[in-house]
Amino acid sequence: MTLEEFKEKHYDKRGTKERGELEGGYENFKIGSLLQEARLEKGLTQEELAKKAGTTKSYISKIENNIKEARISTLQKIVEFGLDGHLDLSIRL
Repeated sequence: MTLEEFKEKHYDKRGTKERGELEGGYENFKIGSLLQEARLEKGLTQEELAKKAGTTKSYISKIENNIKEARISTLQKIVEFGLDGHLDLSIRL
């Protein structure tokens, strides 16, 4: 069974409430994981990243642990100022 087949079997087809909740949760988890991976690659602690980005260690921790959703503008500051990187977004239809 492919991942897509599994999601359809257990969470219905795209566009349904159940599927939307699943995929929204996954995107937040993925953002937190990507942020943590980038931070570790740069050799920064959460506190160091927060200071560079103008936010708090607690906020960074909450994003990395999928407790809080980051606003795009805040995520952009974290990536650009804190990680010296660039945030790329895309829309797929």
